Amino acid sequence: MIGGQAADSQPPSASCSSSSSSSPSGPAAGGGARLHRSKRRPDILNMLMTAACLTTSSSDTGKGQSKLSSNKVTHGFHLVEGRSGHDMEDYHVAEYRYENDHELGLFAIYDGHLGDSVASYLKANLFNNILKEPLFWSDPQEAIKNAYSSTNKYILENSKQLGPGGSTAVTAIVVDGKDLWIANIGDSRAVVCDRGTANQLTVDHEPHTTNERKRIEKQGGFVSTFPVADR
Repeated sequence: MIGGQAADSQPPSASCSSSSSSSPSGPAAGGGARLHRSKRRPDILNMLMTAACLTTSSSDTGKGQSKLSSNKVTHGFHLVEGRSGHDMEDYHVAEYRYENDHELGLFAIYDGHLGDSVASYLKANLFNNILKEPLFWSDPQEAIKNAYSSTNKYILENSKQLGPGGSTAVTAIVVDGKDLWIANIGDSRAVVCDRGTANQLTVDHEPHTTNERKRIEKQGGFVSTFPVADR
């Protein structure tokens, strides 16, 4: 998790894949942002249109596509507030930019914890920090790792202003509709659909897994288990 009183320098994981035939889509994530079924039981056509983001866009539902790349990218998103009894703490990004003669599709989900200040900061700054990295066009993987780390450091150093909370992050950068760069920290997850099969691209950083627990304890932290309310 980025930020938080008990946060540490958890390394992000970054990866890349290339495709020249299919249209990449944005990441899916754990936490409060996920596809859901309405309790009102609308007719099947409206249900399918809503799930596919074919209805009118709103602040939590939308769709779009790239404009400049020969390999067209289309996207859709839908977020729903959880049942935890507090306001929505999650943020997303779904936009396209033209940088250095390349069209970039930028997609992300930030799952806030103990408030939305860190997730809001990530929405406003993480992609900018990635694209400002000097290595981005020559070594995107290293640039993304550096930007995640420097952003986490800034949040921790400014915890008095941003508060005690934190956020997970999963980001996807589509370059010219063919190269896909994925990174995550925390338990937000990227999944790609290949010929009808869902394949997980990222590793969830969960404290109950052996490797993650060892990493936490090696840095002087500890993992405890106690009941919590639904997020």
